[in-house]
Amino acid sequence: MEEVQIQSLIYDLALILTLGAAATIIFKLLKQPVVLGYIVAGFIASPHFAFLPSVGNEANIEFWAQIGIVVLLFSLGLEFSFKKLINAGGGAIATALIIVIGMMGTGFVIGKSMGFSSVNSIFLGAMLSMSSTTIILKALTDLNMRHRKFVPGVFAVLIVEDLFAVVMMVILSSIAINNTVEGGEMLRSILQLSFFLIIWFVVGVFLIPTIFKKFRRVISDEMMLIIAMGLCFFMAIFSVECGFSMALGAFVMGSILAGTSEAERIERIINPVKDLFGAVFFISVGMMVDPAIIVEHAGVITLLSVVVIVGMIVFGTTGMLATGQSLKIAMASGFSLTQIGEFSFIIATLGTTLGVLDASIYPIIVTVSVITTFTTPFFIKSAIPCYNFVEKRLPKRLSVLLEGYTKTAASDVKPSQRNMWVSIVKRHITRLVLYSAVIIAAIFVLRKYLIPMAVTMLEKVMSPSLATLLSVTAALVALSPFFYAIITPKLNRKERKTLVQSNVNGLVVMPRVVMVVVGGMLTMAFITSLLVGFYSSVASVVVAIIYLVALILLLAPMARKQLENLESRFMSNVNERENRRTGKENNLVSDMHLAYMTVGYDCPFVGERLKNADLRRKHGVNVVAIQRNSVRYPIPTGDMRIFPGDIIGVIGTDEQIQALLPLLEATAATQPQDNIEVKFTHFPLSDTSPLLGVRLGDTSLREDYKSMIVAIERGQDNFLTPTPDIVFQPGDVLWAVGDVKLMKKMR
Repeated sequence: MEEVQIQSLIYDLALILTLGAAATIIFKLLKQPVVLGYIVAGFIASPHFAFLPSVGNEANIEFWAQIGIVVLLFSLGLEFSFKKLINAGGGAIATALIIVIGMMGTGFVIGKSMGFSSVNSIFLGAMLSMSSTTIILKALTDLNMRHRKFVPGVFAVLIVEDLFAVVMMVILSSIAINNTVEGGEMLRSILQLSFFLIIWFVVGVFLIPTIFKKFRRVISDEMMLIIAMGLCFFMAIFSVECGFSMALGAFVMGSILAGTSEAERIERIINPVKDLFGAVFFISVGMMVDPAIIVEHAGVITLLSVVVIVGMIVFGTTGMLATGQSLKIAMASGFSLTQIGEFSFIIATLGTTLGVLDASIYPIIVTVSVITTFTTPFFIKSAIPCYNFVEKRLPKRLSVLLEGYTKTAASDVKPSQRNMWVSIVKRHITRLVLYSAVIIAAIFVLRKYLIPMAVTMLEKVMSPSLATLLSVTAALVALSPFFYAIITPKLNRKERKTLVQSNVNGLVVMPRVVMVVVGGMLTMAFITSLLVGFYSSVASVVVAIIYLVALILLLAPMARKQLENLESRFMSNVNERENRRTGKENNLVSDMHLAYMTVGYDCPFVGERLKNADLRRKHGVNVVAIQRNSVRYPIPTGDMRIFPGDIIGVIGTDEQIQALLPLLEATAATQPQDNIEVKFTHFPLSDTSPLLGVRLGDTSLREDYKSMIVAIERGQDNFLTPTPDIVFQPGDVLWAVGDVKLMKKMR
């Protein structure tokens, strides 16, 4: 029986991958996104297409598709980082909010008008509000448009939307389970999610980068793949155990790993895995396309498709305009968001699994996604023509108004002085939230596992009461740095000096007293919750008061030192990639640092030998290592060449490293033009060729024609090696590599 199931599983996988390969080749030749090929392949492999063999067991494909969702969200997490979120800024958050709120509201209204319940209408609105990062990324890549000016803004919005989607999944789960939209339940779900994210972010940042640092030299690509995928699936399962989805856990683990210095390496290693399971996922989506359902619900599908396309264009463009983007950038961004994808499927699966989603909604949403996926590349390409059409017909007064607003909103005008207390209070509230989450998790583990385990072991050599006292005391001492953090507001020297100088009638003292009192009360509540169960309530409160006084008067220096060490290590791990790149946390002697930089494609030293680049004389740095892929070359010789993607270890001062970074990591500001076809070909020069009578050394073939001459055929079977002094003659046959369209001009 097992052998039959294995054969069925392999047969189904072989069928869908073969069809997927054939379909993607065809779509690539048609210059369409390969995602569409996967979806078409899924439809062909489904029982709805009777002209070819179909999969024997759709549950097999569902199994692979679930893995695909986990791997896709893990890879999305790897591309996400809190630095990216900060860089995305308030503009991306505001734009994403406008899109999500607008589309959810529109979807809810349409759902109610179609007779759906409130819960189903909320799910429908959520599914219509999530643009597909994967589809947009693939579409822009396949269209060679990732270098366009509007793309960074689109990606920033998608990063924020991904976070909104994760939060939305938790809220929708709460709504589905309770079958109500009660505010209290939603707040509880958001708090649970926040607690989960904070704990695992803190734990992950403390442990994972430290392990990578310690074992970096012995971790091969094979081991890194196993470690990364193991962490991904572990967090996915743990997330389910905590009451969340596997997708959330995979995304969280990806975002944790995104902050490590191994992030790029992990992305490169898991790329084939992501491509494989991502293909299976999109093929499984295509299998949901049922012509009978399309015919039956053609009107609804058409309506929702139009709503997605028009709504995303309107709300996306409006959001971008509201945040200060030009009309051209805003329209290009809005036209790029005109589809729904993987998060819509995940939300639909969530509603179906929880038994609250109407059975007809899932196939309708899948079909809408397929339609909008098909139309996405066409709308991306039509954005600029539409902008030209609108720009010509836009009233001059409105055009001037938009231009003036754009310049005003885009300008970064900051007040000359900030309210110091606002900054301090915000920072203290953030510390309260973070450390409170850590303390709550620690208390749970201590009460349930560690303290009972310690008491059981100590009871063998002492009385039960003394064993309990020692175990509880050790737990309180271990938590001292975290209690100290929520009691004491953190002030830097400049803030302390400024506030003391501006002290009037105790205005500086009182806010600090308030924060200390609030932190002290919170600490007492935490200590009491830890002790209750081992001692009576009254005894627990008394011990909490005694401990709090001891912490402030006696344990403060020790707790402060431990806290500074923990925070220093945490921030070092958070900024590991940046610190490794600049050498800030890798001091050798005095002001000398060891930094690791990645060579960019536009670096002026690319292709040169180290001795010719002369980095020591020109920039004052010493090259001590070069890592190429997984091979490390310590103390490279002067004959070793520098290639794009190399990670070069250099020793220098802060100033020297900062001056070298933009040169070494340089990437061309302008990328190749869209749809360039690079080909190795040959052709004769005609009598009208602009190259006739010109020396090869005097031409600019690379710049003007994006081409390189490999050989010159002059006479039958007489091949000349290209040299700068050779002069082009009529009848010469050029063998060249380059842009086919531009090479035609050479003829």
